[in-house]
Amino acid sequence: MKRVGFLATLVVAGLALAAVSHAQPPRQDAIWARSTAGAPIVLDGVLNEAVWSQAESKIIDWAADAGIPGSGFKPEGGFLPTDPTHATVKFLTVGKYLYMGVVLPDVSIGGSKNFNRFDGLLMSIKDHLSANRPAPPGEHFYVWWDNDPAAVDPQAPGKPPAFAGGQFAANPSYSPRTPEQIAAWDAVTVVNGTSNNDLNGPDVSWTVEMRFDLTASGYNITQPQGDIVEFNLSIYDCDNYWPLVPINLASNRVWWQGPWGNSNGYNEVRIHCRPNVTVSTSPLPYLAPEVIVPNGSMFPSPNIDGLLNDAVWANAPRIDIRYGDDALRNSYPGILKWRGGQYQPTVNGGQAAVLDPADATVKYFFLDDSLFFGFDVRDGAVQSYPLTDRMDGFVLGVYDHTARESFDNTLQPHRLTFDVSPTGGARTADFLTTLVNNGGARVKLVLKPGTTLDTTGTDVDAGYTAELMLDLTKFGYPHLLGDGLVFFNVNHYDGDSFVPFTDSYGTRTWWAAEYDNSCCPPWGYMDRFEKILTDVPRPGAGTSAFQLRNAAPNPFRTATTLHYLLGADSRVTLEMYDAQGRVVHRGDLGVQAAGERTSFVAGFQGKTGVYLYRLRMNDPQSGAEQASLIGRLLVVR
Repeated sequence: MKRVGFLATLVVAGLALAAVSHAQPPRQDAIWARSTAGAPIVLDGVLNEAVWSQAESKIIDWAADAGIPGSGFKPEGGFLPTDPTHATVKFLTVGKYLYMGVVLPDVSIGGSKNFNRFDGLLMSIKDHLSANRPAPPGEHFYVWWDNDPAAVDPQAPGKPPAFAGGQFAANPSYSPRTPEQIAAWDAVTVVNGTSNNDLNGPDVSWTVEMRFDLTASGYNITQPQGDIVEFNLSIYDCDNYWPLVPINLASNRVWWQGPWGNSNGYNEVRIHCRPNVTVSTSPLPYLAPEVIVPNGSMFPSPNIDGLLNDAVWANAPRIDIRYGDDALRNSYPGILKWRGGQYQPTVNGGQAAVLDPADATVKYFFLDDSLFFGFDVRDGAVQSYPLTDRMDGFVLGVYDHTARESFDNTLQPHRLTFDVSPTGGARTADFLTTLVNNGGARVKLVLKPGTTLDTTGTDVDAGYTAELMLDLTKFGYPHLLGDGLVFFNVNHYDGDSFVPFTDSYGTRTWWAAEYDNSCCPPWGYMDRFEKILTDVPRPGAGTSAFQLRNAAPNPFRTATTLHYLLGADSRVTLEMYDAQGRVVHRGDLGVQAAGERTSFVAGFQGKTGVYLYRLRMNDPQSGAEQASLIGRLLVVR
């Protein structure tokens, strides 16, 4: 054993701050619906059961961010609020039922025959009974809106809201609902005041208690692993219409993640339901990011040449995208299995058989301030075509870190497009062209050997590879990427042209969301500290005899011992990294014989934080690297 005391005087600036900042920001697109553990809820609009006080709460305010990336707000008809929305939303489960409670303070409550001149709730629950992918929205519209031609305007004082939209609502909305519709979706509202009548003074609030039978939409929250309900909510708020006071009229809407009920847009709320997560559960289970983007700081920055032959790509995580592969799509984790999809547009007046389905692998990681994507496309008919629906290429959506879209005040998405150019390179479009021109992106596309470009399909190609680097500071990210949150989606375009031309087709197949402004980008996190890409050999790679055992103690204060296995005699070197991935020390541990080995690290004076260490094992004679192993140390003062 060799003792190493090289860190006795090491001072690493900023690690105390880094140790705090590495914690993942809480999800703003997800919430737990706790089970009442069998306690009943009476649907009476009162919310007086004790379990409601134990439910998770979500506050939704006008002109305030209800959660990136999809939440927003806007005036409906150009009238700004005089009594802004301030709603409290809660969820609970009882058996197969999801209950929602909403409390809305409001000085003027009511509705009318005219659209957007009402108070109400517009919701969507994605339909998991449907065979379509992505799963289509199921509208639930509960509102003071009466489109009966015989209805009076404004509505009669005291009239309650109606079930006005979706398969579980009456059609037309003013007709009676069936018992089956009521069983699938029901609600009771209590108004503290008088709806549709402001003559007797201001109202105070309205409270909604709502019940959804989730089995009617294809969910099973009673199974041991529970289920994730795809949901979004818009709150309509109209004031001073009963009677109309033009100078004070206000009509507005604010939403949580998605604004619409009958179409997909922006994002959605993931309501997590599980039988064993009850009103007594403490703490609640952690809701992890849906995508972890790893840190590539252990590797040199790749050469953006389109070849994907840099070592980092062999270790980066992958997304496989294939047209017509339902089994692959169903293997995507969480709600991603429901959001992926595909589409075949009409080409030359028809839809020809897809003889060579799109097949691609997309890899990703970040390094310093840049996000990297690698594309490996298997394609028997690589072509360059000027029409988007028939191109070979990719459309990515990447959201800005701070900028807002002006119309709906949602986080600004950016569309990044590239395809195969007539010369076999990368042709850019949309925001990617802007980025390339201002130095914020580099992209390179290379045809695989044996691949030639034509629009007749007479030869059999191998495909193409591409690399894309995005400087995230051009997307509003600060240096070192701030909170590390990232939202992106990938859409693969595959156009194949043949003779006769009626055999030609185009397809697009996507992971997570079809486009940058559609539902639903996964909640992603660029993990600077915990998820570090390494070239640690995988099982069966031929170097599995080199292994890290552990470090003990860990966490530690000033000293610890590294335990590892050498598969052969090796010269061992140790590298230490700070929280930003910078090398703070390199030490030679000497030539060590094969077998179980230890190295003692003593006299450590660094601040509290996470430190990474890397053991390199090189052949003592040739110097060739035999293994490289990564571990993590936690110092606690």
